[in-house]
Amino acid sequence: MNPASFPPKTSEPPTAIAGFDVAQAVARMLGQPTLWFEALHLFVQHFANWEVDWQKAQGDDAAERKCVHALRSGAANIGANQLSAVAAALEEFLALRCAGQTEVIPESSRADLKECFRQDWQAAADACHCSRPANGAAS
Repeated sequence: MNPASFPPKTSEPPTAIAGFDVAQAVARMLGQPTLWFEALHLFVQHFANWEVDWQKAQGDDAAERKCVHALRSGAANIGANQLSAVAAALEEFLALRCAGQTEVIPESSRADLKECFRQDWQAAADACHCSRPANGAAS
């Protein structure tokens, strides 16, 4: 899904997205749902190619940690708390490795992050798209 191809957004952001704490995220954004919705759009756009970038970073602990940290922070900002927590767990392993420890990163950590990212990114993308008129039609 290419976020740049979305039709113009409608005036009302969604009040719920599966797996997201929208109320908490809106509260963090000064109680302004439209500000949160803009952040959701930015998340979808910014992280559209995240998985490819993350895969390229694997093998370089510092680069992977930076990539995972960005996702963790962005997810927390928009209320994708489970995604943020899963990313934080992997980020902790990577931080230890960057500090010189020889932590083995369980493959399940990356698999869980990949699955959670795909699910939450798609839910966010769908919410952005579903809150817009189909094919530019008036609402």
